[in-house]
Amino acid sequence: MRHNKKINHLGRTSSHRQAMLSNMASSLIKHKRIFTTTAKAKALRKYVEPLVTKSKEDTTHSRRTVFSFLQDKVAVTELFTVVSQKVGDRPGGYTRIIKTGNRLGDNAAMCFIELVDFNENMLKETKKAASKTRRSRSKKSADAKVPVKETKVAEEVKPVEAVKAEAPVEVAAETPETDASAEEPKAE
Repeated sequence: MRHNKKINHLGRTSSHRQAMLSNMASSLIKHKRIFTTTAKAKALRKYVEPLVTKSKEDTTHSRRTVFSFLQDKVAVTELFTVVSQKVGDRPGGYTRIIKTGNRLGDNAAMCFIELVDFNENMLKETKKAASKTRRSRSKKSADAKVPVKETKVAEEVKPVEAVKAEAPVEVAAETPETDASAEEPKAE
C-alpha cells in the first residue's frame, strides 16, 4: 500500500528527479508553456507553484531561495519581474494542465502545462463568459430596453444617409476642376 507516499518518483533517482524538475521549471517560467507527459506535469506543478508564491515578495532572501531550486539566473529574473507582476493578486493555482492525448511511440499521456495568466486565448473567453449573466428577464426590463435600442438605430442611420447623399456631390464638383487644370499645362 502507498499510504503517505505523495511523491511520484518518475522512475528516477532523487538527484536526477530534482535536476529534471529544476530544468522543467525554468523552461516553464521562460517560455510560459511546455509540452510534457501528464505525470511529469503534475510533479512539476507541485514544484513550481510554491516558487511562484515565493516570488510575490521581492526580497534578497526569497530570490536566493528560488535560485537554490531553479539554478538559473535568467529564469529567476523573469519570475520576479514578469510573472510575479501578473500573478500578484491571484491566491494560488498559477498553472494549468491541458491534456492533449497519447504519444504515438509509447502511448504515454501527454499534456501542456502553462502559466494561467499568460494564455491570452483563455483570458478572452473568461472575460466574455463573465459578462453574461444567468438572470431571467422580466417584462419590465425587456420593455425598457427595446425602445433604447430602436432610438440608437434610428440615430445611427440618419447621419450615415446624410453623409452618403452629400459626399458624391462634393467629389463630382472637385473632379472636373482638377481635370481642367491638369489639361491646360499639357496644351501649352
